Amino acid sequence: MRKIIKELAGWLVYIVIVVIIAWGFVTFVAQRTQVSGASMETTLSDGDQLIVDKISYQFREPERFEIIVFPYQYEAGTYYIKRIIGLPGETVQILDGSVYINGEKLEEHYGNEVMEEAGIAAEPVTLGVDEYFVLGDNRNNSKDSRSVDVGVVHGKDFVGRAWIRIWPFEKIGWIRHELTGQE
Repeated sequence: MRKIIKELAGWLVYIVIVVIIAWGFVTFVAQRTQVSGASMETTLSDGDQLIVDKISYQFREPERFEIIVFPYQYEAGTYYIKRIIGLPGETVQILDGSVYINGEKLEEHYGNEVMEEAGIAAEPVTLGVDEYFVLGDNRNNSKDSRSVDVGVVHGKDFVGRAWIRIWPFEKIGWIRHELTGQE
């Protein structure tokens, strides 16, 4: 009987350790999220399952063109997935359907459709410390920083950076962040 109790105690300790490690990983390192909607087409599609890297921004600043996840401020449990376009200290404006950063047209390789609505960026938007301007890749079907109820996003609110697509299986792989051509 003593041997059985010792064996059960050993298994219990093992299970507790595995649960603590899993909790730490999900809390501090990465989490799964699902794309809902078409705002990031064709980069990400409705129903795609992603792993979000929650730790990178503890060691470095977010970069232009990275795809980030952040909570929607008016609906608990709702998260948005968008691409960083404007960085702290920059002035963003949308003129004639194109993005301008500090008065210069932004060269991009996605979101190439002419934006029909400039929203709040019809006038120059100057970003403060820790403020980012984000857009969906499907510009005419995206609720993003152009919208008053999204507006600029604070880096402190980022959940993390889209890292790996894990579903659907035929699209499994690293999420490409266009600026550097790196995964």
